[in-house]
Amino acid sequence: MTAIEENKRKTGWVVILTAVTMVIEIIAGWLTGSMALLADGIHMGSHVLAIGLSWAAYVLVQRLSANPSFTGDRDKVLTLSGYTSGLILLIFAGMIIAGAIGRFVNPRVIEYREAILIAFIGLGVNILSAFLLHHDHDDGDTNIRAAYLHVLADAVTSVAAIAGLTAAMIWGLPYIDAIAALISSAVIIRWSIGLLRDAGRELIS
Repeated sequence: MTAIEENKRKTGWVVILTAVTMVIEIIAGWLTGSMALLADGIHMGSHVLAIGLSWAAYVLVQRLSANPSFTGDRDKVLTLSGYTSGLILLIFAGMIIAGAIGRFVNPRVIEYREAILIAFIGLGVNILSAFLLHHDHDDGDTNIRAAYLHVLADAVTSVAAIAGLTAAMIWGLPYIDAIAALISSAVIIRWSIGLLRDAGRELIS
């Protein structure tokens, strides 16, 4: 099995895993009336889109490789996909920042136990996804790296949410949750900038 076939298989499984989790959370949120579950399920949809983009890039590269009339650089397709995913990561971080600032301006009642449970479910899915997407970081494939960073970014937000929500519940300080979100967004921004820088260099080389 080639590296591209292996990475396509990995990203394909992660797309399926994330999509199944998304559907379960949306259905559970609708049946139980939980807005937190429903919102997290919709949030999972953004990761299905982003990682699905990485999977689609591998499918496209395989088809181009099988086309004798194609004379371009197939690696550029993977790099472009990785660059696009880096931009999506930045948007994701921006949405977290906006949401955290909104919590400072307009605090709202948090259902702590339910929110913590959802964060643990998300963390479990992301740990399994990260395991599936584990790869040799020296292989130069920014596409698989982008997919890997997406699940790591979501794992970071889950860990930050668990820590922030737990501290807020114990000490009665809801804004700790927003602070944890800002910290996680800073980590994601740093990762996305590094990915954009490396992918950008490959695109112009």
